[in-house]
Amino acid sequence: MGSSTDNEAAHPDRPDWDPRSRETLDDQIAAYDALRRRCPVARSDYLNWSFLTHADVMRALRDHDTYSNAASTHLSVPNGMDPPEHTLFRRIIEPYFAQDAMAVFEPACRGIADAVAASLPSRGEIDLVPAVAEDFALKVQCAFMGWPAELHEPLRAWARRNAEATLARDRTEMANVALEFDAHIRGLLKIRRDAGEQAQNDVTTRLMRDSVDGRPLTEAEIVSIVRNWTVGEVGTITASIGIIIHYLAERPALQDQLRRMPAALPAAIDEILRIHAPLIANRRVTTRPVVVGGRSIPAGQRVTLIWASANRDEAVFGDPDVFDPDRNGPQNLLYGAGIHVCPGAPLARLELRLIIEALLRRTRRIAAMPDRLPVRAVYPGSGFTSLPLWIDCVEDAC
Repeated sequence: MGSSTDNEAAHPDRPDWDPRSRETLDDQIAAYDALRRRCPVARSDYLNWSFLTHADVMRALRDHDTYSNAASTHLSVPNGMDPPEHTLFRRIIEPYFAQDAMAVFEPACRGIADAVAASLPSRGEIDLVPAVAEDFALKVQCAFMGWPAELHEPLRAWARRNAEATLARDRTEMANVALEFDAHIRGLLKIRRDAGEQAQNDVTTRLMRDSVDGRPLTEAEIVSIVRNWTVGEVGTITASIGIIIHYLAERPALQDQLRRMPAALPAAIDEILRIHAPLIANRRVTTRPVVVGGRSIPAGQRVTLIWASANRDEAVFGDPDVFDPDRNGPQNLLYGAGIHVCPGAPLARLELRLIIEALLRRTRRIAAMPDRLPVRAVYPGSGFTSLPLWIDCVEDAC
């Protein structure tokens, strides 16, 4: 394919790519690499406009006047908001992920990580995604929010249905899944409301007592905040664990190095997730006409910021597959940038550090299985839906 501008001039209505083609879904990372090199600002029927370079994504993140976050058809707090409304809600949300809050939650999170690692068989084959990644993500999310264990399986089923409906763009099913999730959350809110002053002091209860701009949060706003936290944490943490362990299973020397040097885990985790993004993309909407990469984009157009491409841009990272945390860390967009940088990043980093540390401590070897290939997740997911691995535990640890 020729340049973006040549293509636009010759075929202004022809899509540049199909995000749901078999070629793309079979290996999203490779597909985005190829697209970035030939058509860095690409149009498709499914995602409308997509930005694939680091520079274009950063430009959109910094220019929130031109690229609005109000891209959702339903209330999305604060993800789907722009300043000044967004600023008010961020002030409420950020304390839940502050350093002191993470210090308080760390012992519970560590306990869950250790218990999940301890449940591994002493030696043999496991499918890491359901056996470790999903279980840990669900248990930690429920513990953080103060939810009962009975919600683990409904949340697992909900997350899977939500991903399937999003891929199919089945708006009826997406609405049904959202209503089902909201019903679970409203039920938890009712329990706390009925308990009054006797309600357990957890994150969910504290949200119910928060206020914005001098008024209490509405139930719809609380449900939206909780929905965004849950979708973001459960899906992305599950994907991240699979990606990290798959990467280490194929690189035994790095795996052993991180066992010996757990202090290096935070930077290593961020770098592995730069190489293979756990979150593929986010949306924006243009508020005015703009020209990007020679492409004329009208106002009111949906724009998809492809993190999985921008974080592998050769113009910034050189060879995107080279593992170099020190060099690449400052430009890593794993948690975004600008005013919409992920508020839950401290929690995600805590969870990932503790579960990877626990898995490495409990094992002497985690290895890929050449005769049992992993199954890749497809858009909007990333990582793997199945990840067969061979594990060998430390003798007295599992």
